[in-house]
Amino acid sequence: MSEREVESGESFAAERSRTQTLKRAETSSVKYDLIGKVTEGTTLTRKTVSKILQGIKEEKLYMFRNNPEEFISKVIRLINEQKSTTIVEHISYGIVDGEYDSTIFTAEKKVQNFDKVFLAKKAIQDYVFIDGSAKESVERRFAEDLDAAEEVCVYAKLPRTFYIPTPVGNYSPDWAIAFYEGAVKHIFFISETKGTMESLELRPIEQAKISCAKKLFNEMSTSKVKYYDVDSYQSLLEVMKYL
Repeated sequence: MSEREVESGESFAAERSRTQTLKRAETSSVKYDLIGKVTEGTTLTRKTVSKILQGIKEEKLYMFRNNPEEFISKVIRLINEQKSTTIVEHISYGIVDGEYDSTIFTAEKKVQNFDKVFLAKKAIQDYVFIDGSAKESVERRFAEDLDAAEEVCVYAKLPRTFYIPTPVGNYSPDWAIAFYEGAVKHIFFISETKGTMESLELRPIEQAKISCAKKLFNEMSTSKVKYYDVDSYQSLLEVMKYL
C-alpha cells in the first residue's frame, strides 16, 4: 500500500461480505458498579442516579446484562441530555481575574500532516489547521472567505485549550475574528462553524453548550465583543447587518 492509498482509504475497501443472523446472545459475566459509573459520568449523586434507574422498565434494564458498557454509556448520554435542557435556563457567568495570552496559539503542538493545512494571509499564524477534509470542509471554505474579505483585519482558529466550562462539558469555540473599524463596526466574533445550524441537526448537549456560550458572551458583551454561531461567512455577514 502506498501512502496515498492509506490516506484516501482506498486500501481499506471491502471486497467481500457475508450476513449472518445471531441466534443466541451471550451475557457478560464481568461485574460493574452501575450506579457508580453513571454517577461518575453525570456528576449526579448516587441517590439521584438510583432513583432514575428505578424508573427504568424491567425489560430495558435487562439490556444491562447483555451489554453493560453500552447500557451505561447510553444512560449517561440520555441523563446528560435531559440535564442540559434544565440547567442552561438558570446558568450564569461572572468575570474572573484569569486571562489568556498569545501563548495559547503555540502551546498546543500540531501533529497533522502539513499537506492538509491552509496557508493563510490574515490569520494570527501562518498556517490554519482545518478540521475535516482540507478541500471540502465547512471550516476550509470559512477560512478562505475570511482571508479574501477586505473587511477582515485578522482572525484566529482557536485551539482546544481555549474553552468555556459548562455543566455538560467544556465547550471550545472555533474562531475569533476582528474587523476593520470604519467599513463595519470593529467587533470580535467568536463563531461556531457547523455544517448546519438547524437545531434538529445538533445534539441536545451541543445545543446546551452553545446556549451556555451565548450566555457567557452576553455577560461580557460590549460594543466591540459579540458571539454568534454561524455555518458560513455569508451567515456572519447577515448577522452583522442587524448590529
